[in-house]
Amino acid sequence: MESTPAAWSQTDTFLVDTLVGPDADLEAALTAQRRAGMPEIEVAPVAGKLLDLLIRISGARRVLEIGTLGGYSTIWMARAVGDEGRVVTIEAEAANAAVARASIDAAGVGERVDIRIGRGADVLPTLVGGFDLVFIDADKESNTVYLDWAAKLGHPGTVIVLDNIGREGEIVRDDSTDPKVIGTRDGLRMLGEDPRFDATALQTVGAKGWDGVALAVVV
Repeated sequence: MESTPAAWSQTDTFLVDTLVGPDADLEAALTAQRRAGMPEIEVAPVAGKLLDLLIRISGARRVLEIGTLGGYSTIWMARAVGDEGRVVTIEAEAANAAVARASIDAAGVGERVDIRIGRGADVLPTLVGGFDLVFIDADKESNTVYLDWAAKLGHPGTVIVLDNIGREGEIVRDDSTDPKVIGTRDGLRMLGEDPRFDATALQTVGAKGWDGVALAVVV
């Protein structure tokens, strides 16, 4: 099969059908997000399942999410932490947070989720550390700020997931003037150079296009 965006999307559909399956609560969260006019930038279902597995594999019980949007990824992670776990999620837009709150509650995991409203750079200094996994999926221009706080609020062994690092391959361009590309490149350099992290990254193709994810551990 020729490698095209249509083929990537078709393959993603096969993987979702085979490995993830339908989920009424998650689908309802996406419907609410669409009705609210939010951008379709939530993680793909296979990526949501990856977050679920990373939490379960690492045994994470305290999770920090930077970038709630409509709560789709939050629901995945709140399920994974179990009854004794907690997810703190930060959302800059109050309207988005309200939609997310309703969807999270409707999914039956509301008691596990603490939504903090405000800019990440303002909210992060107010949090108590000890997070076992940090998922960063917010404005790319602030990636280095978020990674710094992930290290400060984590501990040795904390898992860090940095989303959207592929940028359609633009990350190889050191002459890019796109702030999202520049922020992504800066974040990747930080993961490679800062002694607090040990990291790798994978580029991906799928329903979300040509992108990727970085995985790191606090050392």
